[in-house]
Amino acid sequence: MTGNPLLDVFVGAGIIGGGLGLVGLTVKGVRHVWRLLRMLADFLDDWRGEAGRPGVPERPGVMARLANIEEVQATAMTRLETIEHEVQTNDGSSLKDAVKRVEKKLTTHLESLED
Repeated sequence: MTGNPLLDVFVGAGIIGGGLGLVGLTVKGVRHVWRLLRMLADFLDDWRGEAGRPGVPERPGVMARLANIEEVQATAMTRLETIEHEVQTNDGSSLKDAVKRVEKKLTTHLESLED
């Protein structure tokens, strides 16, 4: 190569070291990309959900979970509307109206007993 044996050793060592460094960087880059791809695959599995298998229960996907939340919310709203109907005065059929009627009759009855 250069004619100087000592210099040739250092040049060879530099080439080998540079090659090993390049291989190391390539391996590190591939591992990083592989980790990112695995994370993406995990995300997509969570998004789509996974079917049950022996020993592992089914995991619903995001859309199934959102549908479940909307269903629960609709049920809760129906229950809330029912409760609001009962605690507000309306056409006489609510619990509040019934309590007012009982209170009025009880007051009338107690006043008649005091006389």
